[in-house]
Amino acid sequence: MSIPTDTGDELAAVADLFGAVTRAELERALAELAFKQGSETDDGAVSAAIDAAIENYYLVAVDGAEREEALLAAGPVAFPTLPDGAEDLPHILDIPDRDPDRTALVAAAERRLRADAARAVDAEDADRIAQLLDVSYDLETWGGTDVSDVRRRLDDARENHN
Repeated sequence: MSIPTDTGDELAAVADLFGAVTRAELERALAELAFKQGSETDDGAVSAAIDAAIENYYLVAVDGAEREEALLAAGPVAFPTLPDGAEDLPHILDIPDRDPDRTALVAAAERRLRADAARAVDAEDADRIAQLLDVSYDLETWGGTDVSDVRRRLDDARENHN
């Protein structure tokens, strides 16, 4: 079947319930939601949804020296919206509450944006360039960081390749 969420906003909300989660913890949370909703999860669909949420900046992955696995936290484009039944997840799952380092989250999102922007410009990918322009504004608001240089490069690429 499918995953029990429809949007990156919902995946971000599930991660946000705990502050941040590992990918495996998010997969377990989604499986629990599916069970609560009377359906089953498709591992491929769950993995694809998480990948899409990361690619589209609903989730930000941040590494930590004390962990083997990156943590996923709500990202700059997310408007976390809890899916039905998610409010019970902290009582059901043995996932610790975490307080991810905000500076590290912002830095990770900014690094990704810079790398993604360079790839999109090099590939002359107009759709991705437009998407990343929007992300740049969201990142500045969400993270209090200045990525106007990235936005100028994306803007220039968009204007010169249309």
